[in-house]
Amino acid sequence: MNPDLAHLTDDLPDPDAARRFLSLMDDRHPREKTKLLKNNGLLSDVLTLAAYSPLLSTTLLQNPEYLWWLNRKKNSPSVRTKDELMEALGRFLLTHSQLDLHTQLARFRRRELLRIFLSDVRRLKTIAEITEDISNLADAILETALRSAEQEMDSLGKLGSRELNYASDIDLLFLYSADGQTYGTGTRGSVTNREYFVKLGEAVVQLVGKQTGEGAAYRVDMRLRPHGRVGALAISVDDAVRYYLTDARDWERQVLIRSRPSAGAAEVYKEFFEQVESVVFSRDVTVETALESVRLSKQLIDREQKPDLGFNVKLGRGGIREIEFIAQALQLAHGGHDRWLRSPHTLISLSRLSDRGLIGEAELTELFSAYEFLRQLEHVLQMESGLQTHTVPDDDERRHLVARRMQLGSVAELNREIAKHTGNTHRIFERVFAFERATRKGDAPIEKVSDQRIVRADDGGGLDFPSPPEAFAFTTMGARVATLFRRHRYQSELETALDPDSDFGEKLGRFRRTWSMLQAEIKSADLDGELSIRDAKNAQTALAESSIETALEIARHELEQRYRTKLDSLPIGVMGLGKLGGAGVDYDSDLDLVLLYDDDHGIIPRDSTPAEFFGRAAEIFVTTLSSMTRDGSIYRVDLRLRPYGKNGQSIIGARTFSDYMRGTAAIWEWLAYVKLRAVGGDMTLAGRIESDVRAIIHSQALRVDTSELATETKRVRLLLEKEKAGRRRSKDIDIKYGAGGMLDVYFAMRFLQLRDNVPDDTEDRSTDSMLGRLGEHGSLSPDDFENLFDGYRFLASLDHQLRLTVGRTTRLPIANLKGLEFIAQRMNLESVDDLLEKLTIHRLNIRNSFEHILETAL
Repeated sequence: MNPDLAHLTDDLPDPDAARRFLSLMDDRHPREKTKLLKNNGLLSDVLTLAAYSPLLSTTLLQNPEYLWWLNRKKNSPSVRTKDELMEALGRFLLTHSQLDLHTQLARFRRRELLRIFLSDVRRLKTIAEITEDISNLADAILETALRSAEQEMDSLGKLGSRELNYASDIDLLFLYSADGQTYGTGTRGSVTNREYFVKLGEAVVQLVGKQTGEGAAYRVDMRLRPHGRVGALAISVDDAVRYYLTDARDWERQVLIRSRPSAGAAEVYKEFFEQVESVVFSRDVTVETALESVRLSKQLIDREQKPDLGFNVKLGRGGIREIEFIAQALQLAHGGHDRWLRSPHTLISLSRLSDRGLIGEAELTELFSAYEFLRQLEHVLQMESGLQTHTVPDDDERRHLVARRMQLGSVAELNREIAKHTGNTHRIFERVFAFERATRKGDAPIEKVSDQRIVRADDGGGLDFPSPPEAFAFTTMGARVATLFRRHRYQSELETALDPDSDFGEKLGRFRRTWSMLQAEIKSADLDGELSIRDAKNAQTALAESSIETALEIARHELEQRYRTKLDSLPIGVMGLGKLGGAGVDYDSDLDLVLLYDDDHGIIPRDSTPAEFFGRAAEIFVTTLSSMTRDGSIYRVDLRLRPYGKNGQSIIGARTFSDYMRGTAAIWEWLAYVKLRAVGGDMTLAGRIESDVRAIIHSQALRVDTSELATETKRVRLLLEKEKAGRRRSKDIDIKYGAGGMLDVYFAMRFLQLRDNVPDDTEDRSTDSMLGRLGEHGSLSPDDFENLFDGYRFLASLDHQLRLTVGRTTRLPIANLKGLEFIAQRMNLESVDDLLEKLTIHRLNIRNSFEHILETAL
């Protein structure tokens, strides 16, 4: 074999399979093989797939055109949404119209698995992201099968929790809105809705589940529907509600924890679940009863399990099912009183249970680690042949291949890892279900602390809504926190995550643990009253900027490993928008980013292109900051404000960015980019772009008629209000998107900045400061200044307290009197009535000034 090819195959888990693939390519598709050999990056990826999955190797041999599709799609840094996959599936159906629909759906799924599994084996995405990608793929295929139907399809099980694996059955429930008649144009005239939707359900099951020469898209399991095998295939909302309220067994209600709308009319599912949620998460069930119910479900599964010739990663002792049942049992036990715990996703629910102290931090780490390892092992087993297997074979030769595909050195190491993770899981499972004493609210085990004095979120009267992730804040941290806040020494703290000898996963873990400690210290000082709101936001902004630098450094090191080259630095500038751009990061803020690279970089490896190299850099960077690992996640990274939005590259050249802002950007983009700020990476590059773009935006705005600028500003603002605040019937007040909310202040302020050419102050980018500058400039009348300034300060304080005590929300929970009392106390207000009265006055004043400013300009 060619020495270069030997270099690519020798370290693979099954080098012989990779070589066979190349040989078969030579026999069947010699021209495609010649092209493939000229693309080292793609060649390496394809050989890796061949070594991990004979199933996907066969797929590529049968469809060599998929090679070039994979080359285009493999570097996508984000999970593909259902809408994106629907669009791709639509194009696929058009270009393969000669095939029947069953085959089209099966082929599309197999093609997408190439992209997903490559990210999986390369460890470019987390298990949570991989399973979400697989689940979105299933949603898109189901939606296509149901496209013309006025029926709603709910998913249960792993698809319901967006944790589908490569060979999962999909558990479905077909709901329709109401009984009645369906009228058509045929000879029958009309049929009952039940008859119509049952037939429709049969057609959908046939479409996605029919076995053809290409296989089926999915195996569909309808046994979890009401009354099981003897029940109607489709059921009305009223009948389904009646069943779950009166006839369903406990395990059937437990199944609904992991339910969601998968295709069709989502409002039908909402109507259904709102009526049954109270029996799924009952306020009346005792902790003992909830745990006993789930324990009986587990015993039933254990009795029905057939002996396996090897370890079953799903149903075996300490396997995936035990992790899922730990989460579900505690959700059932405590979710009736705490809505925040009602998440269908296993990892998210475990994180929230830990936040509440219902499982310890060490246990959370062990469960995350076990879940990640066992799901990766399950994926490796299933993608060999595309079969629904969960068993690690006992045969030494086959187990050795599994070990190599898991990137472990030997069978002994594989066995040790299995024993470690399953042992940890089963120990925690036994602790949760042993239940030797009643666990009451507040009795959950707490990690040993250095001071018995703690601050509890429910000191305000027992909040019955989500409290901050760090519900237990240690006051002994105060002195050290103050020092850190003064000096902003977060970067040196986070550098502990950069041990050059650790692998990518270890770096992410250490990064997250260090970040969580620093974030907890800020919250502790905040809860203790040691920080003003501005101080807390300054500290969090500094932590976010230091985290960006840390993520870039991790990306640089990973690129050195991948490309086997030395990189002294990355010529990447990170630009912040939104709260980060305004230096006002708060608890649970997204990071709105634009990523740029220096066009004159000169560092691209010979076998790569700028788009590929920097695309990979951006992917690693975003993954480092945002992916969910066993140690949690750090920030949600939002790149949607980049040029061309979701259709644009995740990172672009600096000149291209400036050209876009000069010639293509719309007014709504100017309003966003007013807050553009250099926040990390190559600060020379980022600072230059910040100055250039600021000049471009303000220059362009001066050329636009003021009435056009005002009209577009108002249109975008009211559109956001309609989309974000106008859909829900809840009486809760949206203090950000609703009328008189913070967005009124932001849009009025940015309009005036553009109209009157008042750029951001590089020293103080806060909203308070800019409103003051606009007042001094004469852009704001005294009355409007007072309305916006006082109103914004009140809303910003309220928003901060919501984030600190509730978490990520923009809505004030009007029905939660205890929660409102706690917030009012935190804001030094006399009562809840005082809070609501002041809120109403400020919102009215803000909306009046917003309308006055924009109407005057029209």
